[in-house]
Amino acid sequence: QVRLVESGGGLVQAGGSLRLSCTASGLRFSNYAMGWLRQAPGKEREFVAGISMNGRRTYYGDSVRGRFPISRDNAKNTVYLQMNSLKPEDTAVYYCAADYLGMGNEVRPLNYDNWGQGTQVTVSS
Repeated sequence: QVRLVESGGGLVQAGGSLRLSCTASGLRFSNYAMGWLRQAPGKEREFVAGISMNGRRTYYGDSVRGRFPISRDNAKNTVYLQMNSLKPEDTAVYYCAADYLGMGNEVRPLNYDNWGQGTQVTVSS
């Protein structure tokens, strides 16, 4: 059974930082590109960042580029999202997702194969 478990969300003031983690089990992690997507109330799920299977290529949504580096540790079956210079508009539920044999640049939620349960990030002004 495939499981993706996110952690690291919480409440932070604007300008602060958080690091999200997502640990996978039940799959061959190195065969999956990984993505972070988010969904704010009343909005569609949005691509935040993605990383290739070997971690050499990373991709970012326009709203987070330069602030939210993504990384992965295949030995630990874990992908990370370091969230810096947080803004109130970053408030959302953040999901990690796995894309089998993907490139890391998949922005369409429907094309991901597996999802975590999500973790809430709230940025206060």
